[in-house]
Order: sequence, then structure tokens, then C-alpha cells
Amino acid sequence: MGKVTLVGAGPGDPGLLTIKGRQAIADADVIVYDRLVGPEILALMPEKAECIDVGKQSNHHPVPQWRINEILLEKAQEGKRVVRLKGGDCFLFGRGGEELELLAQHGIPFEVIPGITSALSVPAYAGIPVTHRDFTSSVHIITGHAKAGSRLDLDFDALVRHKGTLVFLMSVASTPMILDGLMQAGMPQDMPAAMIERGTLPGQRKLVAQVGTLAQRMKEEGISSPAILIVGSVCALSDGFDWFDTLPLHGVTVAVTRPKARAGTLTDRLRGLGADVISYPCIETQTIWPNMPVVEALASLDQYQWLVLTSPAGVEVLAQLLDAAEMDMRNLAHMKIAVIGAGTAKKLKEHGLRADYVPAVYDSVHLAEGLIRLVQEGERVLMLRAEIGTPELPELLAQACVAFDDVPVYRTLYQNGRSAEMAQLLAQGAVDVVTFTSASTVHGFVESLPEGTDLTGFTALCIGPSTEKAAKAAGMRTLTAANATIDAMLTTLQEEYTK
Repeated sequence: MGKVTLVGAGPGDPGLLTIKGRQAIADADVIVYDRLVGPEILALMPEKAECIDVGKQSNHHPVPQWRINEILLEKAQEGKRVVRLKGGDCFLFGRGGEELELLAQHGIPFEVIPGITSALSVPAYAGIPVTHRDFTSSVHIITGHAKAGSRLDLDFDALVRHKGTLVFLMSVASTPMILDGLMQAGMPQDMPAAMIERGTLPGQRKLVAQVGTLAQRMKEEGISSPAILIVGSVCALSDGFDWFDTLPLHGVTVAVTRPKARAGTLTDRLRGLGADVISYPCIETQTIWPNMPVVEALASLDQYQWLVLTSPAGVEVLAQLLDAAEMDMRNLAHMKIAVIGAGTAKKLKEHGLRADYVPAVYDSVHLAEGLIRLVQEGERVLMLRAEIGTPELPELLAQACVAFDDVPVYRTLYQNGRSAEMAQLLAQGAVDVVTFTSASTVHGFVESLPEGTDLTGFTALCIGPSTEKAAKAAGMRTLTAANATIDAMLTTLQEEYTK
């Protein structure tokens, strides 16, 4: 027999998904999910999992609730680990209790992993503390959504009498009626109120007004679902406490083209700066195997005094190859190691080794110039790198008569299944910046798009000169980091948008 886990996905910001919820998603055989689950969280779903979109939204349920309940039961009876992934929290207007009833009747094991509710997190992202000792000591969470065909039935007199902060979820369509009901029950028309659209997401919009004017302002601004209504004197604190809308890259849309396995650091830091990040991996690395040249090189490591690694991917492949040969990093003890930049040096350190040489400028030319100075007569260099690497490194070493073997250990594959979607976003001007951390990501990006796609409508943020050269050759407008590091890329981008 299987098991069903109800997971609250939180309000949208992927950083607000709980650790336990993330683990449940990773372990799932089947995931049943709703419309309000953010795309970044959906991207966490394992490839092996069967993913079922039940697409619930206000007054439109393509898959009715009774059928969702049956799906959970059927999949669990097949012996599957089922995750029911719901926006916000499972039990706060999420109908989680209804979904458990059928499971309990049939003796299906279940677990509930709470989610961070939008009722508290969205106001926090808008600079609104739902309680404050100088304003109110209570908060009341109310659904603004009535069953189809029914009228919203609220005790407005009681809500006004309690004098607490009022948070209405699923309330966009019913907001005029709610505000009118509150005023009829005696709430002052100048009571502060706020509507927060797409809360906790980079596209968050905040509208702060008064109970008497908010409905008209909403209409003028075109506020749409998902959004929440907050009523209470604490809304007046919003401008002074707003930290999210003031982030340096708030409102900037950035596409990250790094391989999926290595995109995390850049993606997370961009989101931390407020950017709306689109994950668009354009390349992946594949270990070259079988590979007789590398087998011969590993079997004769004593012939080499220097090892050169030009990317973090090369470090990872080296570790895999050593393990396959029943060797480990100790077999490199007699060698000095040169790497092309801080990222490669960091990856090397994760395997217990320190680089002996990192050029001050992170590119192949400066790496080659350093090696020419450091490699002694009679010493030999082993380079383990991509199948198609930059030509400057071997060319300069050969010109200086440095003995070396250039052994390809991995190849770069271009891949992307969302080219039409990206081409449309570019045509709409919806992407401000595309990040490129290597020339291969530039080539992969161009290869992924339909021929003739306009590449002039965004800024190509490049990690270094060789990447910049490739981007310019493709016709892109470029912005290049002062140093070939993620830190420098982020600094350069912030400077560009805070001028």
C-alpha cells in the first residue's frame, strides 16, 4: 500500500517551501498539483514522477474535487508515494481535510506537511506586520470566496467590532462587496487597506489605499488574481517597512542559461536581489566514455608534473574518472594543479585539493601565460578539458615549446525544450537580461532559438572576454563582469540597474 502526503507549497517564492516539503517532492512517485504552485517549485518535481495537473482556480475546476480525491486514493492503492501539492497551506482554505476523508475511510496512510500561508507571508513581503502592539493585537483570516452560485456570507459587524487586522484570501472578485460591507458595519472610510497581487513573487504589485477608495483603485490598476486583501491600520506601515520592492533587481527579469546542475548559486542569488529568474539551461556536459586517451593518461600520471583544469565540470569528471579507474585524488599528489578561475578552484577544494596557480585574469590566455612562466624545462602538462575548448591555451603553450597533452574528458551538448516559449518572451521584450557563464552557453542559447530570432532586445551579461566575444558575434548587446566570477557578474548587474 502506498501513502499520500499533503504538502503546502507556500505562497510562491521557492525559498519559502519547507525543507520537509522539498524532500517529499523529491521522493514522490506521483505529484498532484494546483495552479497556484509556482513554476520554480514545479521544476523540483523529479523526472521519474507522474505529474498530474488538476489546475484548480476560482470557480473553474477542470478536475472536480471529488475526482481529485479519487486520484489520490487510486494512486495510493497502486502502492505509490503520492504528493498532493497545494499552494499556501494545506488546511487553510485548501480543502485538505476533504481530501483526507476518503483516504481515512480506506485506511490509506497519510501525512500533512504544512506550508507557509500567504495570509502572513504576503503582508510581510509588502512591509505590513499583521499585528503591532501600537495598532492591533489580533489578526483574522477570512475567505473572500463563496461557493459557485452562492453569496458571500460574512458577519461584518463582528469583524469590525474586533478591531483586528483583516486578511481576506481569494477575494479579488468580492473585494467591492467586502469593503462596502465593512463600511456599512461602521468601519471608517479612511481605514488603511491594501491589495497585494502575486505576493512574494518578483512580479508582486502592491496597492495601498483606504477602505473607501481601494475598490476603484483596484479597477484602475487592473489588479487580478491571485491577490489578497488586507484591511487595518497596520497597512499604513507598508511604505516604511517595505523591503521587498526596494531590492536592487526588483522588476528585472533575468534568464539563466547555466546547466541545470550548476544554476543554483546564480539563480538563488539573483532571486535574493529581487530579480524574476527564468531557468533556461542551454547546455549540459557529458563525460566522454569510452576514452582511451584519458585511460592512457591516468595510467601514466607519473609522466606529468602539472595538471590543468579549465572548468568546474572538468573537476567533477576527473573525480568520476579516477573513481572508475579505482584511483582517487591521492594519485595526483606529485602534480601541481593550475585552474582557470575561482569557480574551478572552489570545486577543486571541495575534493580536498588546492590549486597551485590561478591567473589573476580568468581566461585561457592568462592561464597559458602563467604556465609558460611556471613550467620548468623537462616538465610535462596534462590538460583535461572540454572536447571543443578555446584554442588559445594549446596554441600559446605550443608556441612556447611547453610539453603538454590536451585530453578531452567531456563534451558540451546543447539542449532546451522551451525554445518557442523563450522566443516569444524575447519578442515581447519580457526578458531584460540573459546571463552567460561561458561561450558555450552563448552558442547553446542561440542554437535553441528559431533562426532569425531578434537578439538585440536584452542585455547579455557575460562572465568574461571570451564569452563577451561570442555574444557580440551573435549580435547581442553585452555587459561584461570585471572579473570572471559570479560575484563580479552580480555586482556589475546591480551597478547597471542602480545608475
